[in-house]
Amino acid sequence: MSDNVLVIGSGGREHALSWKLAQSPEVKQVFVAPGNVGITGDKIKLVQVNVDDHAGLIKWCSANTVSMVVVGPENALVTGIADALQAANIHCFGPSKEAVRIEADKEWAKLFMDRHNVPTARWGSFTEAEHAKKFIKNSTFPALVVKASGLAAGKGVVVAANTDEACAAVDEMLTDQKFGSAGSTVVVEELLEGEEVSVLGFCDGKTVRAMLPAQDHKRLLDGDRGSNTGGMGAYCPCPLLNEKELLEVEENILQKTMDGLNKEGKKGIPFIGVLYAGLMMTKDGPKVLEFNARFGDPETQVLLPLLDSDAYKIMLACCKGELHKESIHWKRNTYAVGVVMASRGYPETSTKGCVITGIDEVTKLPNHLVFHSGTARSPSGDIVTNGGRVLMPVSLASSLPLAVAQATKACDIIKFDGAQYRRDIAHKGISRSILSYGQMTYKASGVDIVAGDNLVSRIKPLVARTKRSGVVGSIGGFGGLFDVAAAGYKDPLLVSGSDGVGTKLKIAQACGLHSSIGVDLVAMCVNDILAHGAEPLFFLDYFASSFLDVEVAAQVISGISEGCHAADCALIGGETAEMPGLYAPGDYDLAGFAVGAVEKSNLMPRTADVRPGDVVIALPSSGVHSNGYSLVRKIVENSGLKYSEPAPFSTSGKTLGNELLAPTKIYVRSVLKALQSGRVKALAHITGGGLTENVPRVLPPGTRVTLNATAWNILPVFAWLAATGGVNEYEMLRTFNCGVGLVLIVGPSDVKEVLSLVVGEKASVIGHVEALPAGDDHRVVVQHFATAMDKVMRPFLPSVVKRLAKPKKRVGVLISGSGTNLQALIDKTQNPASNMGCEIVMVISNKKDVEGLKRAERAGIPTKVINHTDYKSREEFDMACHAILEGERVDIVCLAGFMRILSGQFVRLWRGRLLNIHPALLPLFKGTHAQKQALDAGVRISGCTVHFVEEDVDAGAILIQRTVPVEHGDTEETLQERIKTVEREAFPEALKLVAHGHVYLNTSTNRLVWS
Repeated sequence: MSDNVLVIGSGGREHALSWKLAQSPEVKQVFVAPGNVGITGDKIKLVQVNVDDHAGLIKWCSANTVSMVVVGPENALVTGIADALQAANIHCFGPSKEAVRIEADKEWAKLFMDRHNVPTARWGSFTEAEHAKKFIKNSTFPALVVKASGLAAGKGVVVAANTDEACAAVDEMLTDQKFGSAGSTVVVEELLEGEEVSVLGFCDGKTVRAMLPAQDHKRLLDGDRGSNTGGMGAYCPCPLLNEKELLEVEENILQKTMDGLNKEGKKGIPFIGVLYAGLMMTKDGPKVLEFNARFGDPETQVLLPLLDSDAYKIMLACCKGELHKESIHWKRNTYAVGVVMASRGYPETSTKGCVITGIDEVTKLPNHLVFHSGTARSPSGDIVTNGGRVLMPVSLASSLPLAVAQATKACDIIKFDGAQYRRDIAHKGISRSILSYGQMTYKASGVDIVAGDNLVSRIKPLVARTKRSGVVGSIGGFGGLFDVAAAGYKDPLLVSGSDGVGTKLKIAQACGLHSSIGVDLVAMCVNDILAHGAEPLFFLDYFASSFLDVEVAAQVISGISEGCHAADCALIGGETAEMPGLYAPGDYDLAGFAVGAVEKSNLMPRTADVRPGDVVIALPSSGVHSNGYSLVRKIVENSGLKYSEPAPFSTSGKTLGNELLAPTKIYVRSVLKALQSGRVKALAHITGGGLTENVPRVLPPGTRVTLNATAWNILPVFAWLAATGGVNEYEMLRTFNCGVGLVLIVGPSDVKEVLSLVVGEKASVIGHVEALPAGDDHRVVVQHFATAMDKVMRPFLPSVVKRLAKPKKRVGVLISGSGTNLQALIDKTQNPASNMGCEIVMVISNKKDVEGLKRAERAGIPTKVINHTDYKSREEFDMACHAILEGERVDIVCLAGFMRILSGQFVRLWRGRLLNIHPALLPLFKGTHAQKQALDAGVRISGCTVHFVEEDVDAGAILIQRTVPVEHGDTEETLQERIKTVEREAFPEALKLVAHGHVYLNTSTNRLVWS
């Protein structure tokens, strides 16, 4: 540690830079000129140096052995500060005066991009207002973006809503000289459509390395309304660019720009520092809106906290032309969100001298930072406002919605008079982030699609053993076929379909609404046999319950009758079964059986006829239909909503239960004529497995379909499920129909005729069949899904962020050994699908090097070893643990294999917040060797107990118990292993109850109180 660094600048960007540079073991001291009062640290020192006096600056750097100068603001770069420092053999991380023209002169930059084929918007430059306005009015493209060509502190851009506004902006800049000489030339650009993304790159004159993509928010107010500003917040990484696309930007924009600069003039213009590309993600790919020649503000404040590598070594390598030698690493599965807090009057004016409170409270929160931009210290020692943009709280989290919630909450904690900040920073990226990286899955809700596929594969040989004359095909299709003629009869093919309604029944039973569920049952069966071109003929049902409730059964059968009528098939019989003990009271189950007929010449799917170029037609769904309800119910549970409450996505004020029970559409009357015309080659019913699992069932080998998600209507219910549940695109498409209930595949010449034959539904063309590329196994490619979903998800994002902003209970865990129960707690608290309402923030062990510590470290949880042998008494050791728990602001303590008896003093301090799990059914078999006690007593049932801890051993109020049988021949070891399996379920369940406040201990009566 011997190098000194000087950071030039005074804002939040420079705070972040100095904070990050000070972390380098290579850096002895970080000087900041002039800095602000918030830029502090053990290795950071504010200095007063006139950076405009280059000779004086060089002398100061030499006197203070500064090895590298990092320049923050563009104004300093324009003066040629980098040229002066480099001439004096002082490394400068920042481009030369000539290179900075790419930001400082927008006209020059646009000409440069045209010369070197860097994709950008169409444009023109003008010094006369009338010429500029003529260009705006006569352009064949929307020429609505007006920019001052020179530097205008990030405010010299007007994005006009119409030509009048654009012309007014021209007059302000050229006629009224609003930006002085910076606006003596204006650039008028095409208004590009898309979302903006910022991609910054480290540059050493030859090589560029892209940083993570970020997104800035320029407008003052929520919804991108209000005045243009220097930036009201940012987040990173921005999901509008995936890793592959980021590499393409690095190669086709950043590196192309670097190479172009080196071709300029006779000697080239080497660029050293940060090249910032402001991009618009258009339908034709990314296009450059503008280049900056330095770190962006506020992007820097969310980028650098995600940088895992040594920033000093990277910047020094850039200065030496050795960037190719450095490996740059970023935090994985982590998001950073920063929200700028501005003073009253910003951006037109600023308010100074307002006392700021709450900064320390935020900085003490885990994964929270506060970067200062415009702060000062009052004579009385208070931190006060001292500019327009005052400060920027930044939060890091494992998901973007959580980081958004925490950053916005931090702004609520920090207070000063006149504070203004946006509450929708990063909302633009939440839907895409969820669709790309959401962790809620169908499997997490208890349904394993892969296991179902594996079962079909395993039972195919068993089914084959039963084959007889007349059987057509095998299992795995939408229906079962039987050739009556082949069996000796002179009749057409019969098609059968059997299905149920799944766990949609649980919602019907919870709501007491049973009539529509019968329609679902019929729909699931008859829609399946339509896939074979068959007309439904008759239907049978099976209704099973523990006890027959005639009123409920009558409602269900009424729905079945309604469904049969809509499908034009006869309800000819069924079975009603009462099975006490098999079903819980009030529960029932349904199964349906439909039989239809089709002429052999019209049998579908005609898979052999399906070929590349064929067209995919969709019929809309009415909602979720009858698949994916285990996941739906899990999402509803985690949302905290009740089925009786208004549905957030309802357009008619219906309850959540009513909306989710919308019956599955029956498509018989809609498509039967089209099927019988012979023009439809294949039909896929979009049921369990969604679009990606069902369409391939009717495709020949070597083909796939490409679908355009913007070509059909994605219903709000799917947007709500994705946003609220954090369900990613892959899971959405393989679980739900996403608005498409039925798919038809037809030849291109038959499209118009088939569309005319579809009755009562708004069918639409959504894609086509194409050859499957070699080595590709994706049979269904859905394009623009994130774009289509983003539009319908946006209204639900504020409620998602609000729910996540609710603080989680902070949990500390005490262990002594392997930590198997700790692992169960980690798995549940870190799984969003579990909705635990808490997070583990500290694991304390009284023994070093135990497996439990490694489990915590692998999960990213801080650990602490407090060896009890280092303390004179039990009380002294317990108070050391207590101090750490208090320091981490722990709310609940869990004992997970902690082999120490806690002192009365500790128990009293944590009473009602201290949980333990005991491997026996208390109040029996307290203390140690519980399994031996159970075996010696000859009991036939044992298990585990989760309880609050009292001073007497294993005497606290019982929260949860789980049982296991004691089997003949059990040993202590075998019984212990069996009990461990239920412990791993019981402990997280009890913790969840306490964390959510569903139960608490009345410390006066020592009894539980259930809410």
